[in-house]
Amino acid sequence: MAISNPAATALFASKAERTRGRLYPEPESATRTAFQRDRDRIIHSSAFRRLKYKTQVFVYHEGDYFRTRLTHSLEVAQIARSVSRVLGLDEDLAEALALAHDLGHTPFGHAGEKALDACMCEYGGFDHNAQTLRIITKLEERYVSFDGLNLSWEMLEGIVKHNGPLITQARAAEDLPRAIVEYAQAQDLELHTHASAEAQVAALADDIAYNNHDIDDGLRAGLFTVDDLLSVPLVGDVFRAAMDAAPMAEDGRIIQEAIRTLIGRMVNDLIAETKTRVAASGVQSVEEVRALDHPIAAFSPEMTENDAALKAFLFERMYRHYRVNRMSSKARRIVQNLFEIMHEEPELMPPEWQIGCDQPGGLKTARRVCDFIAGMTDRFAILEHRRLFDLNAEG
Repeated sequence: MAISNPAATALFASKAERTRGRLYPEPESATRTAFQRDRDRIIHSSAFRRLKYKTQVFVYHEGDYFRTRLTHSLEVAQIARSVSRVLGLDEDLAEALALAHDLGHTPFGHAGEKALDACMCEYGGFDHNAQTLRIITKLEERYVSFDGLNLSWEMLEGIVKHNGPLITQARAAEDLPRAIVEYAQAQDLELHTHASAEAQVAALADDIAYNNHDIDDGLRAGLFTVDDLLSVPLVGDVFRAAMDAAPMAEDGRIIQEAIRTLIGRMVNDLIAETKTRVAASGVQSVEEVRALDHPIAAFSPEMTENDAALKAFLFERMYRHYRVNRMSSKARRIVQNLFEIMHEEPELMPPEWQIGCDQPGGLKTARRVCDFIAGMTDRFAILEHRRLFDLNAEG
């Protein structure tokens, strides 16, 4: 008998005892709900452990105090769980989705992803959401009965659809990343509908977490100052209030106070707007959430504008800063060099990664090389590049 989560009290919440199951049927756990098992499988996966040495903006050796994909995922999970608790959603599903959302990211953050996508342009491209799906359904090899982690249907749909329906009037199935199209042939994830409220909350928790920790990391790195932030809507008001309330406090304490307040403001706005949308739509089940023509979880229009303004500031002052540009340039060259040499010489990869390749320069070889590089940590990619291109380095 499936175990339920008594905390999931909302009518429109996902219900663990009514999960649509797993691609490969398994006996239910006597001690954990289906979504708790999903979360635990994510935590114990090798892809999750590698997030410790994968970064978003700064390369791992730039400093230990900058966020990694792992610390970011933990922050997202905390926010997603807190919001879900207030809304009566299934906290375990939201947490599991938050912990899994970055598994498909390459080394070196967005710079690495762009480089790998360019390398794969003739072979189906690269998309980190699709790569996450490949990892949890194919690349993780932990079980004797199946590839992947055999997660619940609700987890898989949340991974691929957390930003909204994939099949729309403007986008057909053939326009989607190959990994998603291929998997949909084995299990219908209803790509034309929205995901569950838990998946939507996890996606917005991601926005809240990375916006605010990028403020923190950008200030620590000296890419911009608190004075620069004072012109940003909402952010400037929060920093002014923090400084006025404690004029003698150290800068570090002011920054943490302001960021804590910003997170709280965004969380409270998300909760309030979602409650408003729930009341207006009258949804009574998760199926009705999926069938809506708009997200059930969202920021208010005012917070959406504030969020966009902060993203614009960070894009200009942080992501395009010359120091970040230099790191990104190095990252792109490392990824490109690794792809090109392994694609032409797949025998340079470990034996287990040569399995499934076709001829040098072939399509299947490209996909195996892509999977291998995408799974690398920053430091392993740097080390592999040194081994292959530095004549003085040990092989």
